[in-house]
Amino acid sequence: MPSWIDGALYPDTEIPEEINTLGDRVDFLARLCSAWDFGLLPDCETVEEIRRSDWREAVEATQLLTSPAYHLVRSWHGLPPLRYLGQRLAYIADDPYLAHV
Repeated sequence: MPSWIDGALYPDTEIPEEINTLGDRVDFLARLCSAWDFGLLPDCETVEEIRRSDWREAVEATQLLTSPAYHLVRSWHGLPPLRYLGQRLAYIADDPYLAHV
């Protein structure tokens, strides 16, 4: 198993030995982004892996529109932005300093 595959993302099934197919990559990205949205940050090796250009097709196919992490990953691949369908938190959206971040 490559070191960038986080076994904690697979509590319900066996940890895959490799992630090569489009379906496996979409599943991995959905698990990764969901965990990331809840504060479980990926390892640097994992981020480096999913930023590689050969993940672009899987990123496009994932379509996890309620995930802030997914929208970040889309931007890393230069994909056009999609509408964010997640929760809009007033204490963040109304922060006057947000424009400076």
